Amino acid sequence: MREHVQKERKQHFLKRRQQLEEKLQAVRDRERKIRERAEGEPDRKRRKLDKHASDQVDDEERFVLDDYDSDDGAKPKRKQDDKLGLSAETRAMMQKLGMVLEEKTEQGEIEDELKIFVCSRTHSQLSQMVGELRRIKIPSSFPLDDATEETGQDYPIEEIKQLSLGSRRNLCIHEKVSKLSSQTAINEKCLELQESKTPADQRCPHIPNKENENLALEFQHYALAKIRDIEDLGMLGKKIGICPYYAARPAVQPSEIVTLPYPLLLQKSAREALGLDLKDQVIIIDEAHNLMDAILGIYTTEISLAHLQLAKDQLMAYLQKFRMRLKGKNRVYVTQVVRLLDSLIGYLSKAQNQSKDAAGTVSSNELLNGKGVDQIDLYKLMTYLQESKLARKVQGYGSHQKEQIEKQQVVVPRGQKMERPVDTVPVLQHLQNFILALTNPEAEGRFFFTSSSSPADTKLRYLLLDPSEHFRDVVESARSVILTGGTMSPMDDYIHQLFPYLPLEKLTTLSCGHVIPSSNLFVSAITTSATGADFDFTFSSRNNASMIRDLGETLLSMTKSIPDGVVIFFPSYGYLEVVVTNLKQSSLWSKLEAVKPIFLDSQSADTDAILTAYTASINASRHNNQGAILMSVIGGKLSEGINFSDALGRCVMLVGLPYPNPNSPEWKARTEYIESKAASVGGRSYVRDQASREFAENVCMRAVNQAIGRAVRHKDDWAGIVLFDKRYAGQRIRGKLPGWIKESLRPVGSYASTEKDMIGFYRRKAV
Repeated sequence: MREHVQKERKQHFLKRRQQLEEKLQAVRDRERKIRERAEGEPDRKRRKLDKHASDQVDDEERFVLDDYDSDDGAKPKRKQDDKLGLSAETRAMMQKLGMVLEEKTEQGEIEDELKIFVCSRTHSQLSQMVGELRRIKIPSSFPLDDATEETGQDYPIEEIKQLSLGSRRNLCIHEKVSKLSSQTAINEKCLELQESKTPADQRCPHIPNKENENLALEFQHYALAKIRDIEDLGMLGKKIGICPYYAARPAVQPSEIVTLPYPLLLQKSAREALGLDLKDQVIIIDEAHNLMDAILGIYTTEISLAHLQLAKDQLMAYLQKFRMRLKGKNRVYVTQVVRLLDSLIGYLSKAQNQSKDAAGTVSSNELLNGKGVDQIDLYKLMTYLQESKLARKVQGYGSHQKEQIEKQQVVVPRGQKMERPVDTVPVLQHLQNFILALTNPEAEGRFFFTSSSSPADTKLRYLLLDPSEHFRDVVESARSVILTGGTMSPMDDYIHQLFPYLPLEKLTTLSCGHVIPSSNLFVSAITTSATGADFDFTFSSRNNASMIRDLGETLLSMTKSIPDGVVIFFPSYGYLEVVVTNLKQSSLWSKLEAVKPIFLDSQSADTDAILTAYTASINASRHNNQGAILMSVIGGKLSEGINFSDALGRCVMLVGLPYPNPNSPEWKARTEYIESKAASVGGRSYVRDQASREFAENVCMRAVNQAIGRAVRHKDDWAGIVLFDKRYAGQRIRGKLPGWIKESLRPVGSYASTEKDMIGFYRRKAV
């Protein structure tokens, strides 16, 4: 019976392998036919087609809106080619030119593979993972034949089918488009260059179509032939001459591992655009301590009074030109856009007139209080803006008018106000993003306003407060979701804010120790100075000049015994500036600089340049271990994603705790939301207060833990960690430190004993 079962299983595997080979052969045959067709087409035929395609339409005709008849409130489904993901407009243009793409899949197509989607915050972090994948050799999933088994040979190596996905900013190979300043500008220009009304000689030549389908297939095969990161795909696209952003999409289906940045996975519209199906797939989200903030950031949007006014000016100029050519629903919806603009402009103008420097919350009803605005169906209007491409056409006409005026050097007609510079991103696109926020349920987010004497600084902002609903589609579609990170403590917020609808038995948490032994780590909380005064860096006490001098004296004393690099993190850039100013007013700054050169981070500084100079200073002083000091900010660019390994970070010091500003309208809204959630489950007032306090501490300590993690980056690394603040002595704060930190954390003692132990630690490591 055992032999029979083994034989049956082997036959099953062999049958699967035979089927797979048949499918692969069918793909090869299909590719051969495509190549033959491409090679056999006469050049003169191509030239004739190109000439036909380049027939110029009337300059202004391309800005006219197409007829729009949908009024059922349902979003029309955008037709896309299964392989290339092209828009319906692009497909219509290609069909008109005789470039019809086959819609039916070949019988020999490779079936969709079970996939692991690996998502991280930045492409550099994904590139690190791709580098690790290249080191892995996985045995074949198919059995050997009897003859090979008898010889005892190893299973053959089966390459991992991996694909890196990225945004247009990372993958665009169009010379002019790729140089645009923002992601939105690149997206808009790319879509514009695909429109049927764009002159043929101005369209993107790299978009996959029927003529270059052989190049698209070649790209897909090369993309999966070996493990590549996003830069490799970009270079491959340039070499082959095909857009890697679009050509990579068909390769998703046969892939086994897909790496992609946060926005492409977390944003529903991005998943739909890429054709990503997460059903029963495995999702791994790395650097997951950023996950909640990433979701909130993706769905947070703002619009200024200047943008609103410019949008209305451009729209009115457009209407003045094309009013008589707008029919039916186009006229209705464009009128609704004007009314909505008037309502938002009216609210911000009133706020600006009442007070030049004010901020607060505002309800969506107050924003939609204009004449007739309450009758507008925002969902239908949103669908109309997406399908009609009104923003792009209005922007295109504005740019066209500006060019004509510059050529003819004529006076701008009154009322059009075209003298303002035209933004690369359509200004109506900002309104479109804001309308999407207006459609969100009231409980999920809040609207804020800030008024200023400048229209550019008078703004409306939407802040998403509940990340769980926008992450729910991912969770409920996937087979499993795995959140990973080196510093995810404390964990409670992930459970309460990301998965409040899941029963606890469906959630599993796992915390591992560090790869280094505890002897490689010195961790101490310093609560008092050498004079016995408390280090109290709370918001109300931290500007005390005497305490800042005590901090300077302590830093001076400690850094003398620390070799190489010392990184000091402060709660904010503002407080870093206060400390530096105070130290420079005394002799402490010059004394510190005499011990180690000091490098300062700032909001406007070039982070890469600072890091390069800091590294060079340490490398130059290797002979005497003098090193350098780098002063930065918790939550800043240097506190996350940067490796201060080995000599770059022999000690990391944290001054104070980076609690959010409790008086900011945004933070008040977040705490009110947390308290309302606690109240909804029957919590009393002290329970609600406890929930908001816990939330504030968790946000603070995640930032602290992330900064701490910069110091120790591999199994042979070693470093000291010093925490300056009396609050680090409390059990609530200490309990939120990672387990590997708590294991090495010394009991709170006198400053003299702490310094003595630290000197001993560095002496032992220097041997």
